[in-house]
Amino acid sequence: MKRYFITGLLIWAPLGITLWVLSFILGMMDQSIMLLPVAWQPRALVGFNIPGVGALITLLIVFITGLLTANFIGQRLVRWWEALLHRIPVVRSIYQSVKQISDTVFSPSGQAFRQAVLVQYPRQGSWTIGFLTGTPGGEIAKHLGNDMVSLYVPTTPNPTSGFFLMVPKADVVELEMSVEDALKYLISMGVVTPTAPKATTAIELPDADTYVGD
Repeated sequence: MKRYFITGLLIWAPLGITLWVLSFILGMMDQSIMLLPVAWQPRALVGFNIPGVGALITLLIVFITGLLTANFIGQRLVRWWEALLHRIPVVRSIYQSVKQISDTVFSPSGQAFRQAVLVQYPRQGSWTIGFLTGTPGGEIAKHLGNDMVSLYVPTTPNPTSGFFLMVPKADVVELEMSVEDALKYLISMGVVTPTAPKATTAIELPDADTYVGD
């Protein structure tokens, strides 16, 4: 009896969570329907709301925005808009920070979160998975030197929170697994084990006396 219940739970739990996440995302995107005049909204036209219309409008707005800003005139408009935002004191700080993060993470040429690594954290002999986000720069690089890397170490099972570390490159072991497989491994708390690459070579771990932590 217990075995059958657990088997059924393993079938329905991932499906239920997936549907819940999709429903939440579509619900947020559906809010864009409020941008339409009341007379053009589905409730006014057909007498009831149609789920998904707002999500389609959101996708259409994003696509058209990308299409328009891909040409010279669109880029000029974006620069004008950013220059306007930079003149507003509070908005300027928030916009610049968010733009730098989004450009780094979502840019096709960016290197953020392109490589999964192993690092000793939070103590010697305790290993976890992190993601390369770049190298320290500016004043920080002057104090730490050039042979350092920046890492994001996510928490489990919620990878949206975590820790930012700057560690010696020699203390980091680069992994061949994809970022997606590494995230699955973290979210599942080690239950979903990534498959090993076909051509495997022995990975050299740093010495036990080199680690990240207090």
